[in-house]
Amino acid sequence: MATPAALALLRGLGAERIPHPGGTLLAHLTRVEALLASWGAQPELRLAGLCHAFYGTDGFATALLPVGRRAELAAVIGDAAEEIAYLYAGCDRSASYPSLTTAEPVFRDRFTGLVHAPGLQALRDFAELTAANELDLARTDPAFRAAHGPGLRELFARWQELLSGPALRECRAVLGDA
Repeated sequence: MATPAALALLRGLGAERIPHPGGTLLAHLTRVEALLASWGAQPELRLAGLCHAFYGTDGFATALLPVGRRAELAAVIGDAAEEIAYLYAGCDRSASYPSLTTAEPVFRDRFTGLVHAPGLQALRDFAELTAANELDLARTDPAFRAAHGPGLRELFARWQELLSGPALRECRAVLGDA
């Protein structure tokens, strides 16, 4: 699913030259897309996985494009995939993570400060992409796994109703049982 156009855009914006745990940003992004594919993710989620760091993230500040240029990414990967990538990149984690599985989830956009409640499918896509991203980091960086593994194990246990069976199995395989 890593389309030639998406890969060309990533390379053109320097993703293969940006250091990232496990090698380069491009290497990380392709591993996240491959992990989502191995879980049977829909094409839009897989493309979002490949492009999830275009605008930077709450945990990785380097952006390939400013959010004012979202249309450029959407033109390459489609509106649905870009919306998932933006949701992921825009998440204010400390404000959003605690409530995502409550009756009234609160999701704060770190770019705009606006709070909203994504629909169930958007939350599932977000959780699945989060798991793929964090599990790739935990698998490729032992220091990251040692520092963040217990917290991630707890987070994904709380999110189990949002995650697919393959994602949950991968969480257990990489992070151990809660």
